[in-house]
Amino acid sequence: MKSRWSEAEAKAAVARYAKKGVNADLALRVYTTRLLGQDPRLVLHGGGNTSVKTRMRDTTGEQLDVLCVKGSGWDMGDIEPAGLPAVRLEPLRALIALKRLSDEDMVNLQRRNLLDSTAANPSVETLLHAFLPHKYVDHSHANAVLALTDQPDGEKICREVFGDRAALVPYVMPGFDLAKACAKVHAAHPNVEGLILLKHGIFSFGATAREAYERMIRLVTLAERRLKESGKKTVFAPARLPKRLAKPAEIAPILRGLLAMPADRRDASWRRLVLTFRTSPAIRAYVNGRALNRYSQSGTVTPDHAIRTKPLPAILPAPKAGALDQFAKEAKAAIADYQAHYRSYFKRNNPKGRAAKIALDPMPRVLLVPGLGLFAAGNSAKAAGIAGDLAETTVEVVTAAERIGRFKSIAEADLFDIEYWSLEQAKLGKAAEKPLARHIVAVTGGAGTIGRAIAAAFKAEGAEVAILDLQGTALDDAARTTGAFSVACDVTDDASVAAAFARVAERFGGLDILVSNAGAAWQGRIGELDDAVLRQSFELNFFAHQRVVKAAVATMKAQGTGGVLLFNTSKQAVNPGADFGPYGLPKAATLFLSRQYAVDHGRDGIRSNAVNADRIRGGLLTDEMVAERAKARGVSQADYMGGNLLGREVTANDVADAFVRLALSRKTTGAVLTVDGGNIAAALR
Repeated sequence: MKSRWSEAEAKAAVARYAKKGVNADLALRVYTTRLLGQDPRLVLHGGGNTSVKTRMRDTTGEQLDVLCVKGSGWDMGDIEPAGLPAVRLEPLRALIALKRLSDEDMVNLQRRNLLDSTAANPSVETLLHAFLPHKYVDHSHANAVLALTDQPDGEKICREVFGDRAALVPYVMPGFDLAKACAKVHAAHPNVEGLILLKHGIFSFGATAREAYERMIRLVTLAERRLKESGKKTVFAPARLPKRLAKPAEIAPILRGLLAMPADRRDASWRRLVLTFRTSPAIRAYVNGRALNRYSQSGTVTPDHAIRTKPLPAILPAPKAGALDQFAKEAKAAIADYQAHYRSYFKRNNPKGRAAKIALDPMPRVLLVPGLGLFAAGNSAKAAGIAGDLAETTVEVVTAAERIGRFKSIAEADLFDIEYWSLEQAKLGKAAEKPLARHIVAVTGGAGTIGRAIAAAFKAEGAEVAILDLQGTALDDAARTTGAFSVACDVTDDASVAAAFARVAERFGGLDILVSNAGAAWQGRIGELDDAVLRQSFELNFFAHQRVVKAAVATMKAQGTGGVLLFNTSKQAVNPGADFGPYGLPKAATLFLSRQYAVDHGRDGIRSNAVNADRIRGGLLTDEMVAERAKARGVSQADYMGGNLLGREVTANDVADAFVRLALSRKTTGAVLTVDGGNIAAALR
């Protein structure tokens, strides 16, 4: 591991933050915290913290000794000074005289001593930083260090590797007790450069930001060198697998359906999870190992992973190609077995007499699939991504640990205490989910004006959104502006559609809502029209809808949790305009198609509805066309666009809102919602 310290960058950081009133101590703390946080081998998703002891003025102007320590919710990789809230130091240091201190009282005391009462909660390891005498303190969960400590004889190995450069601290759950234990060990070894917290991580410290940072780098480098000494070429002996395997996209919807939990049996609603798929040669070697049932079921590589991934992953069968029904049956049994074991684990570690705990859902957050890789699950794409990153780190650490010995985590009871930490339990139920949280939405024609509005509207309601459109800068721009996942797709091509839905399945696990929106307007007098033009329009404005909806239905049926189909039709479907037959005819067929899906797939819990919109300024109705039509009718552009009963222009956002409302209408199917400001000629009869 190489030091990334740059004297020029450090000076630049000091100068930059000085303009904002930040002192040099804190500026350098921010600089080296970012150096640590930007290396995933050291820090991943909040798995570390840093601090600096300095002096600051309170609101009265009095100079105080403070501890600026990483705050909850901040990422070390892009932290700013506000992410290191200042806490009065002396009151914290005085706490070392106490024999015990609950987590809740500790958090309360830390908040009471903040210089800024609105700042983020200081790290749960704030007291550990305060009790150490050094000006700068760094903490990481370095993979190489974990690989050494996560061994049956990890203490012995660490003594050999680190000698008198680092003192060892036995495992203690983070909080007051760990802070006192570290202070005691440090007092007995005052000249060490760092502390190795067995089965947890590493602390380094120093008089300067550079010294603390570079000590971290040197200590982790010692661990890396020890890991390279092993002569093992193959860590995991491979198990026997089927010669041909199913594809990840084929099994993702099956798994997502098996992980869904009933939310309200009266209206058949579900609490779904979002999935993401990960694979690499290292991951496949891990999941293909003959001893997978041993090393993967030993616990997490560092305790706080349990909060994101649960203590253990689920192990699924290898999916044989062409045998998805068999895989679904075996996977269902494996997940049911996981749930039973999880409930037993909760009951075993939460006996009567202890403080009551709220049982978390028993579904796994990491699923290992021999032959393919792993799936990670979460309440959102972000949560699934974090679980996936931690699962990949687990693969790396366990592989390194098994290369030199045998991986061993902390005891089950200790894992339970972390997963059911009172500070985490207190958060349960506090954050209300948005109406479409946990839902996966795909929008075709997503790069257009209406498509972008639809994507943004569903994102605003908490959904994970994929936009499908032709490859190009418009698609890239739409993804950037809406925050949606972009997938290049030609909806008139079978292979392109299949590939696009596979990408969505691998990225999110499946699909709950499809907005079939792609289209284009061909014009021409119907009796004089070349048949090729009409066929071309039917290909995009009818058959493309059938193509993508058919693919969506297959995914929804594999999940077994229902779904929603939403069609963007047009007022042309019921109120044809002169010379617009090439556009209106396939749109009329698509309107009928939406109702046919309602009839044929209602038994699958799939709802199908359509939106008929008129005069929406955008890709099909350009500003030039608006000007031409207004001039032809002898009215202003405003009067043309507001030529409806309400006298108001209808926008793409209005159309998007209609699609969202239909998605939320759990008992509406076969409906057509008109969004045109009032046009009696286009009203359904």
